[in-house]
Amino acid sequence: MSRKLIILVAPNGGNSFDREGSKVPITPQEIAEEAARCREAGASVIHIHARNSQTKEATGDIGVFGEIIRQIRASCDLLVQTTGGIGVKKDKTRPTEEERLGILTIQPAQDLATVPLGTWDFGRPTRPYEALTFPNTPSFIRKAIAAMRAKKMPFEMEIADIGFINNAMRFAEEGLFDRLGRDFWLDLVMGFGAMPATARHMVFAQEEARRCFPNAMLQVVATERSQFPMCILAASLGFDIVRLGFEDNIYLPDGKPAERNYQLVAAMAKIAKDLGREVATVADAREMFGLN
Repeated sequence: MSRKLIILVAPNGGNSFDREGSKVPITPQEIAEEAARCREAGASVIHIHARNSQTKEATGDIGVFGEIIRQIRASCDLLVQTTGGIGVKKDKTRPTEEERLGILTIQPAQDLATVPLGTWDFGRPTRPYEALTFPNTPSFIRKAIAAMRAKKMPFEMEIADIGFINNAMRFAEEGLFDRLGRDFWLDLVMGFGAMPATARHMVFAQEEARRCFPNAMLQVVATERSQFPMCILAASLGFDIVRLGFEDNIYLPDGKPAERNYQLVAAMAKIAKDLGREVATVADAREMFGLN
C-alpha cells in the first residue's frame, strides 16, 4: 500500500444544514474559508454543491458554482470537484438532466466531475425526508460521460449499488470510455439507500471493481456514523480516496459532532498515518488524477 491516500472533503451538499453544533458552509465565501481550513488539515480535493445564499436551498445556477470556484482558488489550491446531482429541491423534486449537465459548462471550470452509474432510491434514516428516487437514465449517463471526456476532465463514477459496476462495463463495451483507462475512478457509495455500509459489501465491490477496471482508482463515501468505519476500512484495503464532510456526516470517530469540516479531515489524516498511509498533497493528487 505504497500509494498515497487522497482525502476528499464534501463540506456542504445540497441538503445539509446546521445541526448539533456543526456549521455547514452555504455562501461562496463560507465554502472558500472552509476549503482553506480543510487544505491545512490534509484534504487535497473539495467536492462542492451550490446553495442559494438567502434560502439556503440547493441550486444549479452555474453563476453561483463559478463564484464558489473563484473564491476557493483565491483562498487555496485544492482541486475542485462538482456534484453530479445538485440536490433535492424544496418541493422534494430532483433537478432536470439539463440542469445537471449544465454544471459541466461552469466558468471557471472545475478540475474534476462526477456521474452516478444508475438509478436508486436515495435516503438516510437520520434525515427528515423520505427516500427519493434518484433517476440517472442511460441517456443521461452517456451524455455526461461524453461531455466530461470531451473536456478531458477526470471523472468519478458513483457506484451506489453493486450492479452499477456492470452498468459501467456495458458503457465501456459500447465504446463510451476505455475500461483500462485512467481518466476515471470508481466511488463506492455506501449506506445511502442502496449498497449497505458493511465490510462484506465493500470487499466484494472492491473485487468486482478491480476485475472490471484494473487501472482505475477506488474511493469510498459512507453516511453518518458509518463514515469513519468505512473510510478506515477502505484505507486499510488500499483504496486511493476517502471522502468525508458535512454533506454526508458530522460525527467524529468518537461519536461527537464536529463543529467544522476540517476536524473530520484532520481526524482522518491522523488515522491514515497511523495505518501507514501517507496523505496525498494537492500536488500528489494532481498527479494521481493525471492533471499534470
